[in-house]
Amino acid sequence: MKTRRHAKILELIKEHDIDTQDELLRYLRESGFDVTQATVSRDIKELRLVKTLSRVGKYRYSTGSENTNDMSSKFYSLFADSVLSVEAAQNMLVIRCMTGMAQAVCASLDSMHWPGFVGTLAGDDTIFIVCRTDTDATTSQEEFRKLINR
Repeated sequence: MKTRRHAKILELIKEHDIDTQDELLRYLRESGFDVTQATVSRDIKELRLVKTLSRVGKYRYSTGSENTNDMSSKFYSLFADSVLSVEAAQNMLVIRCMTGMAQAVCASLDSMHWPGFVGTLAGDDTIFIVCRTDTDATTSQEEFRKLINR
């Protein structure tokens, strides 16, 4: 039973951005597992699950191993530590960074394949991003500002 439950937990955290034990407990119960909060807590420890940042900047459970090929956690850390401001101007974004950090942030951003971006250009302390639409620029500005305002 435990092996099946562990396999289901790994499947659930892969499919869903689960950020609390209560949420994981609910998904397990919906999947037919009669478990308690204490059991879920032990399972999380045994599976060595960790909380990582998702693409939208929220924490979620993960095995941690997917981060070896996933640049997202590195991107969020670099972005939060290096970016000073984000401004949208029609379908463009202007991101101001600490001196010398724009190219690193931009390269990390490019690896994320952000939806709605046509292209990026980085200087020493400024990144220009051309978005497909004005809405893409505004939405991205809001998401990026959340990352730097933690």
